[in-house]
Amino acid sequence: MPRLRQVSKDDAHPFAQAIYRMIFGERDPVAEPGTASGTPGNWWSVFALVPDAFDHTTSGFQFYRSPDRQLDAKLRELGQTRAGFAVGSKFVFSQHCKAMRDVGFSDEQVAAIPSWSTAGCFSPVERALLAYTDCLVLQHGRVPESLFDQLKELLSDEEILEFTYITCTYAMHATMTKALRLEFDDVDDRVAEAPDPNGNLAGLDVMAVVDEE
Repeated sequence: MPRLRQVSKDDAHPFAQAIYRMIFGERDPVAEPGTASGTPGNWWSVFALVPDAFDHTTSGFQFYRSPDRQLDAKLRELGQTRAGFAVGSKFVFSQHCKAMRDVGFSDEQVAAIPSWSTAGCFSPVERALLAYTDCLVLQHGRVPESLFDQLKELLSDEEILEFTYITCTYAMHATMTKALRLEFDDVDDRVAEAPDPNGNLAGLDVMAVVDEE
């Protein structure tokens, strides 16, 4: 379950109610969760806790899909998908794998996102933007001049700014989804102590045991 409470259809503000109808029909997403894409849909019902946050994030979706964007949709989805993977959000990664196919990427390219640096299926501009995405998300904005020079040879300043803004926005969405345990990110942390099957070596250094023998 999400870590924050959800807002039912009747308690949501008017814009959220309109979005609920678009996604869930006449169902209450809290009482009857589930979307056409197979997600629970609780991203919407949790964000509706703060109406202007809900409105702000929804306008962000309108921003990146606007016909006014100079950045090609394929390049946009490349950054969003890699950002989801790099942050470790199954929800953002999974949703944008599907979006990558919708805009024309092959199954091979989608499958190569986790190991893009060793894949031969991306164009020079795609490889440059994947490297840039890793700098934005994993290096927190530390970008080598040589990489940025390459970007400027391949894209306009406007395209680079749009890519930067959209990719960083989706790194934030991925982070928040994990933190709040929304959608497919409602999972326990895998990094935890495993039980000792013998019960008598807990806390002991293995090499110390070997040395004693």
